[in-house]
Amino acid sequence: MVHEYENGADGADGAADADVPAEATRRPVPARETRLASRGWWDRNADDYQREHGGFLGGADGARFIWGPEGLDEAEARLLGPAGSLAGRAVLEVGAGAAQCSRWLAEQGARPVALDLSHRQLQHARRLALDASGAAAPFPLLQADAAALPFRDGSFDLACSAYGAVPFVASPVAVMREVRRVLRPGGRWVFSVTHPVRWAFPDEPGPEGLSVAASYFDRTPYVEQDEDGNALYVEHHRTLGDRVRDVVDGGFRLLDLVEPEWPQWHDQEWGGWSPLRGHLIPGTAIFVCEAA
Repeated sequence: MVHEYENGADGADGAADADVPAEATRRPVPARETRLASRGWWDRNADDYQREHGGFLGGADGARFIWGPEGLDEAEARLLGPAGSLAGRAVLEVGAGAAQCSRWLAEQGARPVALDLSHRQLQHARRLALDASGAAAPFPLLQADAAALPFRDGSFDLACSAYGAVPFVASPVAVMREVRRVLRPGGRWVFSVTHPVRWAFPDEPGPEGLSVAASYFDRTPYVEQDEDGNALYVEHHRTLGDRVRDVVDGGFRLLDLVEPEWPQWHDQEWGGWSPLRGHLIPGTAIFVCEAA
C-alpha cells in the first residue's frame, strides 16, 4: 500500500524485501506481530530507503524537517511553533528514522530526542551526524517502542512525528496516550500520516491510481507476509474520523488538520505519490494537537 514513505515512522519502494517472497493481503494483525514486522522490515530496508530518499529528507549537507512526500518543510509551515520559539525546548521525535527532523530541530536550538523502533534506522542517524560534522549526533538516539515510551511524565515541551510510528501500530490510541503522558501541560503534538482517503485508491502514481478500488471504510490492516503467513510489513488503516477520535481519546485537543497541496515546483514521484495524483487528491494529513 503506502510503505514507500516513513520519515522516521515510516525501507525501499516496492515489496517488503527484494529477497523475501511476499504476499500482499488484508487481515487482522495483533500488536505484537505488528511490532515485530515493523522492526524487522525497517531494519532490513533502511539502507535502500535512505539511499533513495535520504537526500530529499535532508542529508549530511543540510538538515531539513519534511512532513511528507509533498515536500512541506517545517521551516516554512511552522506547525510546531513560530520562528524562534523552539530554542531551549525539549522535543521528542517519535519514529525518527535517520533523525533528519531532529537534526533540524537541534539547529534551531531545540533539545531533541530521536526515538525509533529500528536499530538500523538509528545507525543511519549516527552516520549522517558523522558525515555532517565528524562527531556523534548532538542529541540522544533511542531505540524504543512508541507505545511504551521510556520517559518520565512531563519530560517534553513538544512531540512530533513525520510518518513515523502512528500508521504502523495496532493501537494508535496507546501511542497518543504515551505521548500525552510525557508531554507537559499545553504541550504540542504534531504528526503526519498517509491521508486516509488514499486507502480507497490503488497505490499507483499514474492514472490507474485515480479510480476508487476499495472501501474507504475497510479498516482491515494491509499486510505483506511470507509463505508461512508471518507478517513482514503491516500498516493499519484509520478513517479521518478515527484519527480525530484517537487524538481526543489520547488526551489532546485538535488545533488544526493540514492537508498539504502538491507544489508546482515538485516534479518527483515517490511510490504512489506523484504530481498527477497530488494535484487532485490529498496524500498526507498532518494533525496539530495540544495536550488537554
